[in-house]
Amino acid sequence: MIISARGLRKDFTVTRKVGRFRRERHVVSAVDGVDLTVERGELLGYIGPNGAGKSTTLKMLTGVLYPSAGEVTVCGVEPVAKRTTLAKRIGVVFGQRSQLWWDLPLGESFALLRHIYRVPDTDHAARLTRCTELLGLDEFIHTPVRQLSLGQRMRGELTAALLHGPEVLFLDEPTIGLDVLSKQAVRDFLGELDQRGDTTVVLTTHDLADIEKLCRRLVVIDHGRVVHDGTLDELHTRYRSRRVVVADLDAPWPTDLTLPGAEVTAVEADGHRVTLTLDGIAAGEVVAALARAVPLRDLSVQEPEIEDVIARLYRSEA
Repeated sequence: MIISARGLRKDFTVTRKVGRFRRERHVVSAVDGVDLTVERGELLGYIGPNGAGKSTTLKMLTGVLYPSAGEVTVCGVEPVAKRTTLAKRIGVVFGQRSQLWWDLPLGESFALLRHIYRVPDTDHAARLTRCTELLGLDEFIHTPVRQLSLGQRMRGELTAALLHGPEVLFLDEPTIGLDVLSKQAVRDFLGELDQRGDTTVVLTTHDLADIEKLCRRLVVIDHGRVVHDGTLDELHTRYRSRRVVVADLDAPWPTDLTLPGAEVTAVEADGHRVTLTLDGIAAGEVVAALARAVPLRDLSVQEPEIEDVIARLYRSEA
């Protein structure tokens, strides 16, 4: 495995005012006993509400913060003790910190990073060409960074983080504030990176569409603790998320008709539209039963919204 954390903990001391003249110090655990393993080539979604401990975890994994307790290795080394060594083997994109030079054209920032990381010319050129094609950098690579839009700058940040060929890429909210086209470009790029399998990606985001489109495995953290580690399907099963079938009919819905495993939750348009919520039955079986029982005009199967199930998870943990 390329990332291993056991009993990872980070405490902060917070001073609070008590009365007019007295202050008290309290210890707050931002991360409280996290166990986490990530295999090489995996794309892991790491999510949680604000203040859950996501960014703090990433900072410990990258060597920015020293853990208060626990053990952690990334690429086989301890992040803080071997921070300089680790920096050459990982890439990091934190939304609030940039590795691009504000007044220089984007391409010159990439050239400086080649010298900083001592990347051979041929390797640098090949990676830059690949990122330029996938992220559409051609139209603004000669533009000063300060003149780039947020979406253009984020695409530049992703490229900068990958030019030295990192084994692990840590992404903290890479699509926040981006327009639809920029989000799609970033998602397509990360999907292609995942298919190649030569870079491990740890992604934190509040945009659950990123998770749904990119991540096979999801780790949810809340109040500093891991509350779910598994696939999205397992999360839907755990919280009994259910598919919905909406059928438009050529004749009114028979009020006495029942379908095993499907509950009628709405009948509209004078009985010509019915909504069925499925419980433990395949959508294909319900569709086949509907086709035998009533004349169908149109039909759609709606997947459960990931936002709903994640919100239920947060509420249950709270």
